[in-house]
Order: sequence, then structure tokens, then C-alpha cells
Amino acid sequence: MVVRLNIGCGQSPTEGWNNYDNSPAVWLARSRLLTALCSRTRLLDEHSIAFAVFCRDHDIRYANAAARIPHGTGTVDAIYSSHMMEHLDRSEARSFLAECLRVLRPGGVLRLAVPDLRNNVQLYLEDNDADAFVEYLLFDLDKPRGLRQQLNRLITGGRNHHWIYDRQSLTKLVEKAGFADVQVADGTSTRISDPGALVLDERDGDTICVEALRP
Repeated sequence: MVVRLNIGCGQSPTEGWNNYDNSPAVWLARSRLLTALCSRTRLLDEHSIAFAVFCRDHDIRYANAAARIPHGTGTVDAIYSSHMMEHLDRSEARSFLAECLRVLRPGGVLRLAVPDLRNNVQLYLEDNDADAFVEYLLFDLDKPRGLRQQLNRLITGGRNHHWIYDRQSLTKLVEKAGFADVQVADGTSTRISDPGALVLDERDGDTICVEALRP
């Protein structure tokens, strides 16, 4: 049986794959009562509540993949993660890649897509607008203010970016994690033998994508 994981799927789960996300909305979705309570008390904003309902309807499972991917060692054929790694700090990113290496079978494929720093810098050089550039990076810059914001941050953990990559830095990070044959990929082809419904060109135009093999 082919085992394929979409990690950090958000609102883009892949049919026929095991879809995971680390948003508290995922485990919140298990309880309709708790979801309603968080909505009524406004502990979570409308977006988080809507996402909880979406997760329940689309069988998205919870996993903190920077700590542990819930699959056995050497049991997974392919892992896809799109626009998730930028939400991890450097230590979490290394831990996530170590978990990917652990669960993939020899020859298994890791496909990562992240925002493209070079593209963002090019836009800044064209516009010369530093404020717009920093805002576009979506870094976790603003501290929560007030009890409600602090509670919401405690529950959600913050959803903005902690790092950004270009193709060289992402390739180097994946190689250092122990993967082999790391290549920049495009939105038209993949080394995943059975991608099924996977959208290869997701967020094309503002994305770097690399694929690597488990030795």
C-alpha cells in the first residue's frame, strides 16, 4: 500500500493522501461543543473556527511534524509540504526534516515548496517600499496585546512566518538533513511515482520547490 503524506496542508488537502496540519483548529474540530464554546466566547477568531469546521469535513488530522510525524520508521513513500516550513524556526525546520528522513522509505521522495526570497527582494527593488516588503514577508512581528490576543496566541501559537529561503539555502538545508539528490523542481513534473491528485503547481509564481530522495 502506498503511503503519502501532505504535511501542513491547511485548506489544501490532497485527495487520496494522509493530510496533516498542526493548527489547534484540527484537534478543536473533534469536538463540536468545544468549537461552539470557542466561537461564543471569541477565544478564537472567525477564521480559526471556520478552519476547524473545514478540518472536520475533510478528515485533516493533527500532527506537530517538527516534533513527530505519526508514522513508523521507513513506512512512507512520499511527503509533500507546501508553504509550511517558513512557519518553523530554524531548530524546528531541522527537526521536521529529520522526521521526514526517519519515516520515508529508502528511495522515498520529499517535495517541499516555500515562498521565494529572491522573488520578494525583486519586488522590493522594483517598488522601493520597505514597509510593503516587510509586511509581504508575513513575519511574526507584532506581539499580542490585551488578554484576548494573548489567549488567542496561546491557543494558536501564532500563524506567521519565522524564516524565508532562496533555492540555495533550502537546498543546503535539505542536504545537511541527510537527503540525497536534492533538485529544484517545477510545477509540471515530480519524482513521486504516484502523485495522484497532488497539485504540483500550487502557489506557482511565488514559490521555490525542491525534491529530494531518502538514501
